Amino acid sequence: MTATVTMTQAERANQRNAVLAGFLGWTLDAFDFFVLTFVINDVAKSFGTTRPNVALTITLALAMRPVGAIVFGMMADRMGRRLPLMLNVLFYAVISVLSGLAHSYTTFLVLRMLFGVAMGGEWGVGASLALESVSSRWRGLFSGLLQEGYAMGNLLAALAFRTVYVPLSASHPDSAWRVLFFLGGLPALLTLFIRAKVKEPAAWHEHRTDWTTYRRSLFQHGPRFLYLVLLLAFMNFISHGTQDMYPTFLARQRGLTPGQIANITMLSMVGAILGGLAFGYYSDRTGRRRSMVTAALGALAVVPLWIAAPSTALIVLGVVLMQFFVQGAWGVVPAHMNELSPGALRGFFPGFAYQLGVLCASSITFFESLLGEHFTYAQAMGGLAAIVMVGGAIVIFFGPEAHGVTFRRTPHGDGPS
Repeated sequence: MTATVTMTQAERANQRNAVLAGFLGWTLDAFDFFVLTFVINDVAKSFGTTRPNVALTITLALAMRPVGAIVFGMMADRMGRRLPLMLNVLFYAVISVLSGLAHSYTTFLVLRMLFGVAMGGEWGVGASLALESVSSRWRGLFSGLLQEGYAMGNLLAALAFRTVYVPLSASHPDSAWRVLFFLGGLPALLTLFIRAKVKEPAAWHEHRTDWTTYRRSLFQHGPRFLYLVLLLAFMNFISHGTQDMYPTFLARQRGLTPGQIANITMLSMVGAILGGLAFGYYSDRTGRRRSMVTAALGALAVVPLWIAAPSTALIVLGVVLMQFFVQGAWGVVPAHMNELSPGALRGFFPGFAYQLGVLCASSITFFESLLGEHFTYAQAMGGLAAIVMVGGAIVIFFGPEAHGVTFRRTPHGDGPS
């Protein structure tokens, strides 16, 4: 009796640590990514270049993410989830610090491309570790929690911008932006302790196969893989199209101060976290596709309020609602993709599909900046957002679903039907 209780407590502790490890890893990775979106002007001035050129470093970072998904995803399927995650965290922590030390645009661009490799490796491995460790009954809710590490990273980036950058910029206007990247190197190392306390999921041990079976399974599930790439392309068009250039829109077109921009971003990320949890829970009850389509259509409905509201108060309401729906749809993605992935490829398959989707969508930040400089950011961002939200809802609606499939081997097999 005592042994059973102890085992149950150990399993619960491992589930908690696995979800926490994935959440913190994605949070700190997103922090390192989003700090740049707040200081595009400063980086451009420091390197004597243009805002679109700095925005291009974001695009190229996104474009490099599939490389990280291949490297770390294949490591995770063959070696287990923990070691690749620890190496990944160390990698992006070092790159963040080096980005703050860069003294030329070319060096900064190369470092952001390397950061993209690290960012591309974190999601797939962290998601498989966390979701293989939790009960399928609550997979949607934990999926929402895990994915909103991304929103939490954005919130923390805004908080650092508000509390660290704004005071420093008054006395050190040329170098204040660098401190944000230095911060990105420190907390990432804390996840090593969390990851060291997480055991490999039983599902990984059960599905571990040799390279021949691995390759055969990859080709066998090719059509499913291509669908996931298409799905994630639209999901990334939606998220990056509504987030990355929004601080620039608020500064350039609405004339808001850095402090106001940081405050608005933090509020929007609170909405994002609530949306991810709400729609993740909703997907456990009604299915993944219905939850995601509902969120995408909700985001479409608030586009006018988000980008063209007549007052700052309404802009705040619009961006909070926008991120509630956008990240609501995203909160379902980790569960939906892992359920649609074959067990032997769960470290590589969803992560690589995700990052190829990022690659397809990586141009939206650059084009929003380019069109925004020639027209207005409201016109560029509002028009593109509406188009991709309609497209995303259609792709989700007509796609497959494997809601609640077991990740463990059973007499009837495992994996999506």
